[in-house]
Amino acid sequence: MKPVHKLSLAVLALALLVSCGTSPRVSPPAAAIQQLTVQANGDWKVDLRLHNYSSVSMRFETVRLELSVDEHVAGTLQATPAIMIGPTSADVVQVALKPDGMARIAVADALAGRRSLSYRLQGTVNATPDQTTKSREFNVDDRSSLNPAPGLDGVLR
Repeated sequence: MKPVHKLSLAVLALALLVSCGTSPRVSPPAAAIQQLTVQANGDWKVDLRLHNYSSVSMRFETVRLELSVDEHVAGTLQATPAIMIGPTSADVVQVALKPDGMARIAVADALAGRRSLSYRLQGTVNATPDQTTKSREFNVDDRSSLNPAPGLDGVLR
């Protein structure tokens, strides 16, 4: 093979690699509870952390997630945050919830016993990738746990 052909192939291969590395990547977002606070009336204030794992900014339009704690249905977290979250970043939105009875008891028990509490978020998040106008619906199914926050009554983190 002539040196000119080798150089041309090398330049072409490099151009392909560069073009592949710069294309935007849209990945499904994730959601997690950063903090759950039990209000004086028994309702909850949930600090919901939204994670953007994409290589582009995304505008988070709507969130609809079924929350269960220790396998008890708590209710639906619904929000329209309308916030832009940068690539591979996260932000927090507050959502109020009037929890179902068994979930309310499970949280009260975890707080009283100073024990961890498992939870599951299952539903959808609608987000629009930066520089597009089409919103996409992403399915979310995340599990984790919360622990009583030391020195803060009624707070799980």
